[in-house]
Amino acid sequence: MSTASKKTNKKKSAKAGFPFKACLVVLLGIVVLVAILLWSSLFKAYPVEGKKQMLAIGAGDTYSGFIDRLAKEKQVHFPIILKLYQKFMINDTLKAGVYEIHEGMSVREVMKLISNSENAQMNRILVIEGTTFKQLIDALKNDPLVTHDISHLPYAQILKELGIPYSHPEGLFAPNTYFFAKGESDRKILKDLYNRQIKALDQAWNNRAQNLPYKDKYEALIMASIIEKETSLDRELEQVSGVFVRRLQQGMRLQTDPTVIYGMGDKYQGNITRQDLRAPTAYNTYTINGLPPTPIALPSQKAIEAAMHPDASNNIYFVATGNGGHKFSSNLSDHNRAVQEYLSVIRAKN
Repeated sequence: MSTASKKTNKKKSAKAGFPFKACLVVLLGIVVLVAILLWSSLFKAYPVEGKKQMLAIGAGDTYSGFIDRLAKEKQVHFPIILKLYQKFMINDTLKAGVYEIHEGMSVREVMKLISNSENAQMNRILVIEGTTFKQLIDALKNDPLVTHDISHLPYAQILKELGIPYSHPEGLFAPNTYFFAKGESDRKILKDLYNRQIKALDQAWNNRAQNLPYKDKYEALIMASIIEKETSLDRELEQVSGVFVRRLQQGMRLQTDPTVIYGMGDKYQGNITRQDLRAPTAYNTYTINGLPPTPIALPSQKAIEAAMHPDASNNIYFVATGNGGHKFSSNLSDHNRAVQEYLSVIRAKN
């Protein structure tokens, strides 16, 4: 074979090898990229403070929200990888509970861990301020990590079982976020929430302001529950308390919608009519004088403190602003103007 022919064959061989080498380089690049993506998401160590820590998963929490939180805190990159992994490999929902996470566990391992409630070490019980005793009982009944001993009983029997010296359960259980051992009984949980609420009530009663219009601490608890339902803003708690305290002192009716709603029970469907405001019930503060016979919700410690320490203004009226919060007034003419301003805001929004 001539020298020229050999050179030609070498060039052909080189050209034939180039696509293979190029494909190999591209393939290796893809493998490296995939490895980086997986390492930055699935196989990255889950952030743990110390050797181990507890991870609380609430009822209703989702994998999407859990992954988005990790991404927002810059604990993982490429959250879409985690979501795809969950969709195709886990095919389950988060299970409420408190899980023990150890140092060195990968994000993937944690995701699998929290898909099985059997892995939970503790149970997270969320009792929201302003919810009712019925809502608390329903939540305990529906919690698979709670042992159900007494929540199925009539309310009077529940109080008897717990040794509680009151005839009505409303308001007697402290709202907050609690952690109990998995499988803890509803009896133990309710007793603990009751003890916490009574402790907070006793402390606030012992340090209360002077000249309050309450016969005893139970009436103060009733007031605290009304305050809790009237505003979600901490800065307004003492102002709302002041309005209602002065109304009681001046012999005015409280005229507060949340008490009417509570008295309506299951009849309430989201709206109050003029007829509802006129319908006589033990809780309709438009038709009765003074406080209703029991609390109307589970008040927070802040609401209890506000009931014991009303503000020192002259306000006896308040109405929503339509933009968050309330407008407080000391006389009827100012209150009527505030009502008209509220109606204008509502009409503009509609």
